[in-house]
Amino acid sequence: MKISILTLLLTLASTIIFGQSKIATSQLLSRQEVAKLFSDSLNQELQIAYPIFKVFKCKDNTGQFYIVLTESNDQISPDNDTLNTSIKAFNFYQDNSGYIKKWELYDYKTKQVGSDEMENSIWFWSKYSEFTDIDHDNEIDPIIIYGTSGRNGTEDGRIKIFVYYKGQKYAIRHQNGALDFERNTQVNKAFYTLPLKIQNHVKQIMEKLTDDGHAIFPYGWQAAMKAQKSYFDEN
Repeated sequence: MKISILTLLLTLASTIIFGQSKIATSQLLSRQEVAKLFSDSLNQELQIAYPIFKVFKCKDNTGQFYIVLTESNDQISPDNDTLNTSIKAFNFYQDNSGYIKKWELYDYKTKQVGSDEMENSIWFWSKYSEFTDIDHDNEIDPIIIYGTSGRNGTEDGRIKIFVYYKGQKYAIRHQNGALDFERNTQVNKAFYTLPLKIQNHVKQIMEKLTDDGHAIFPYGWQAAMKAQKSYFDEN
């Protein structure tokens, strides 16, 4: 009888523990789902001023939340492409009382390096952004990537990589350049305190950016990051 009771208690405890654990998932919402969920009135309440580009619905041990990417869409190029002067990203958690903003990310185009000319546009690079549980702790580790274009497209634009881990933001900022001396990369020192799985995953994304021709990181950047340098260039 004692053994049966002990077994029952252990089974109950395991059920409770594993029942509290939720597999981290995310999905890109369709345009119809976004329009239905984020109505004009809700956007006004949440102070979402720019047109919504994409929304990712996420669920993990911390709850259910939405990563909302918005772009200003306020300029038109000579060849009729829509351009942005600024962008904003939001993280809204959803509970019984509604939506709670956990964080907000804002950036805008600026002057090109070594010139008084403004960058052409700034936009989210959702192809490289990810919303997955990288270190398998049942919490999603958002990686948001965006960039700018200059007179030579992305070749002389900027790239920013932001990792959100346990509520903290970690950044890598890169300046592309057609010429060697124009290129440099800055890494927040705190980035090197992230779990190695996440650090290595970000490096893999940087490799893909390079392979796809969207980034030209300074020569030897892998070694520089292995040495945990916070700044490196071609010099």
